[in-house]
Amino acid sequence: MNSLQELIDSMVIAGTLHTPAIIDAFYKMDRKYFVPEAFREHMYVDAPLPIGNDQTISQPSTVAFMLEKLEPKEGDKVLDIGSGSGWTTALLCQIVGEKGSVVGLERMDALVKQGQENLSQFHFDSRCRIEKAGEKLGMPDEQFDRILASASADEIPEELFSQLKVGGILVIPVRNSIFKFTKVSEDNIEREEFYGFVFVPLIY
Repeated sequence: MNSLQELIDSMVIAGTLHTPAIIDAFYKMDRKYFVPEAFREHMYVDAPLPIGNDQTISQPSTVAFMLEKLEPKEGDKVLDIGSGSGWTTALLCQIVGEKGSVVGLERMDALVKQGQENLSQFHFDSRCRIEKAGEKLGMPDEQFDRILASASADEIPEELFSQLKVGGILVIPVRNSIFKFTKVSEDNIEREEFYGFVFVPLIY
């Protein structure tokens, strides 16, 4: 792919990307602003790229797939675990709009700084931010409409279910699958599994 348009067209044609608000976010939060200078010639290739610290900016079609499963809406309160370059945080900020909020969490200091600098290009206010992750997974004292994790857990991290509001959705890779969990009620979590993905490991 040599252009953003070609990349987006390829994902739309494949059926990976279809929601207008998510497509719009891919245009406005151009991946080129989140790819390190050394890899700029590959910025529209549908592949993960290194961002330092043995981490990657995810493959665009995988990000599109996960966002479509997450179903973020205007006004949602979203938690983005493993924000890395800040790209997914920025995409989510664009989708939820001024009435929503997004917190990106990242464990590595260098990537916290990189993500914050990348996000600052778009002049989002404090409703969209990246923070250093705490010792526990997620933000245990808060609840969210949507939770996205961009790194792979070994087991389903059930502690995140209590951080979801009823009606909320968690999308997270576990080993080589992507799982979508929907909190139907306090006692009922529906799950869907989608096979065949590769992610860097989730550290917590």
